[in-house]
Amino acid sequence: MQKLLKNRTCEDSNLWQQGHDVQGHDVVHDSEINVRFLSPADIPSLLELEQKKWTDDQRADVSTLASRIAEFPALSVGAFCTRTGTALASLFMKPTRHELMRQCPTWADCARKQHGDESARTGTLFGISLSSVDPKAANAIFEFFWPYALKHGWSDVYLGSPVPGLRGWLSKNPDISVAQYVRSKRQGLPLDPQLRYYFKKGFRKIVAIRDNYFPHEPSLDVGVLILGKVPLSGLSFIWKRVPLPWLQRMKKLFFLCL
Repeated sequence: MQKLLKNRTCEDSNLWQQGHDVQGHDVVHDSEINVRFLSPADIPSLLELEQKKWTDDQRADVSTLASRIAEFPALSVGAFCTRTGTALASLFMKPTRHELMRQCPTWADCARKQHGDESARTGTLFGISLSSVDPKAANAIFEFFWPYALKHGWSDVYLGSPVPGLRGWLSKNPDISVAQYVRSKRQGLPLDPQLRYYFKKGFRKIVAIRDNYFPHEPSLDVGVLILGKVPLSGLSFIWKRVPLPWLQRMKKLFFLCL
């Protein structure tokens, strides 16, 4: 999931870092969304998206966006409105390693480029940032990326999730620990709305609970490191031999396999 959600609680907030807010934005139809890998020419549009979604201490600046695109161009994806050219969603990832993720105490540590990150042989990614003003655009980004992930052998994705219900829950239940709240479920789903959203997207393993992960008031600065599987990645020995266009025609199927 990374910068944590702005001070809001929203189960439908598709985030590796983001909160959907379609109020004030034109309705965009699926046919009007163009998803592609990002280039430096997209930075002005990406800055506008960052401005809409993040506070001053959360949003990425020009140099940060340029660095992410330059370092991992095949892991930087954007969704744009075909009518206006406006950036509707962006996704930035980086290769990582399991042992590193378990050692990093903060989002900044997780997001920082480390020696060996450039190796695709790890099969593991960290979701640095997902920003979106339209849930359909965020879904379109995932549909676009999953075939590439399968083709290149990516199988595991780490996210840093906020727990925006934590502050309110603890104020009413002061005897409940943070860990109890994070791991609590109702009808088989996590109690926290953001963890519940990710659970439905396939991120079902809680790896660690981090204090002071990222400044986020509703979460009391707590972040939860969660792990998910790329859909159907267990058959990687097959997908590496399948032509990419075939995998792209299967993209709608991946969401059914979460």
